[in-house]
Amino acid sequence: MERLVGTVSRGIRAPIIREGDNIVDIVVDSVLAASKSEGFSFHDRDVIGVTEAVVARAQGNYATVSDIAKDVKGKFGDKTVGVIFPILSRNRFAICLKGIASGLKKIVLMLSYPSDEVGNHLVSLDDLDAHNVNPWTDVLDEKTYRDMFGYKKHTFTGVDYVEYYKELITSVGCDVEIVFANDCRAVLKYAKNVINCDIHTRVRTKRLLYAAGAEKVCSLDDIMTESIDGSGYNENFGLLGSNKATEEKIKLFPRECQPVVDAICAKMKEATGKNIEVMIYGDGAFKDPVGKIWELADPVVSPAYTAGLEGQPNELKLKYLADNDFKDLSGEELKKAISERIRNKGTDSLVGNMASQGTTPRRLTDLIGSLCDLTSGSGDKGTPIILVQGYFDNYTK
Repeated sequence: MERLVGTVSRGIRAPIIREGDNIVDIVVDSVLAASKSEGFSFHDRDVIGVTEAVVARAQGNYATVSDIAKDVKGKFGDKTVGVIFPILSRNRFAICLKGIASGLKKIVLMLSYPSDEVGNHLVSLDDLDAHNVNPWTDVLDEKTYRDMFGYKKHTFTGVDYVEYYKELITSVGCDVEIVFANDCRAVLKYAKNVINCDIHTRVRTKRLLYAAGAEKVCSLDDIMTESIDGSGYNENFGLLGSNKATEEKIKLFPRECQPVVDAICAKMKEATGKNIEVMIYGDGAFKDPVGKIWELADPVVSPAYTAGLEGQPNELKLKYLADNDFKDLSGEELKKAISERIRNKGTDSLVGNMASQGTTPRRLTDLIGSLCDLTSGSGDKGTPIILVQGYFDNYTK
């Protein structure tokens, strides 16, 4: 019988994972148990995704507010520091800001507007238009911002992040001045030492600041790159990708991830005889059209994956073939013609070929990681492991 199901994504329930747990054994045992419970089998090029959160938790990769403060103070001493372009998040950034402020005497907090890097809005574009504000050139102080826009609360969280961040900084004894700008170089009027907190534009920001005369610039991936008094750390990403664990502690992005995915792959091969791909995933790379929030607050979607997940899809657009190359065919004849074209597409890249227009030109890890993130959710589903089957199938399979 012809197979009528394509890609399937399953959330796999697992035990609550604690520091010191063997994440490799837990993942393998959970997937195999789910297979027995639900009656599904495994195939070559199935994909197992493991959320970064449980990997970091098993590693015990945590740091405290005081750890962050000690690292920041060691880098900047008593100098006034510009902290620029943070995202607006109680989970992602607030605890980092508390640690940064705890290590400094004065911060110039420069917020991008109308929104942060991932789409959390302070004000709307309509608000800017109403006051004839050009966000690319205009630098606003706190009083001007309040006079124009008043006290705006985030649509989803109900938080006025300007007030929230201001109170958080002063609560640890640090002085603060708040400005609003989108040109990173605007901060140099207030401070020559800078911590730039943007995620995906951080390299350019740092380059522009140094070219404009900054004395010292650290991105978030320069902080907590080494252990502080036995703390966790991430040598590649520092504070990037961290999440709030408690009021005084953050969970950092996991480190040494490649051995984890390789070990899971090997154990699944031993248990099933199949070559199963494995990846660790964080935030998916997609945008909410209503809230305008771009999900990707992690530095990458996947910090580690097996070799079979390298590259991009190489696919033909079925509707293009049906409407153009085979527009005079229908029924079984159309199906055979399209199937034959797919079988003969080869392995050469289809980039630039009109028959591939409209396919998704993104990396496999970003696409599959986004699917995993949407499947696992971020709440109480209890499925930190995802099994994706049939992703590499096509119409001919």
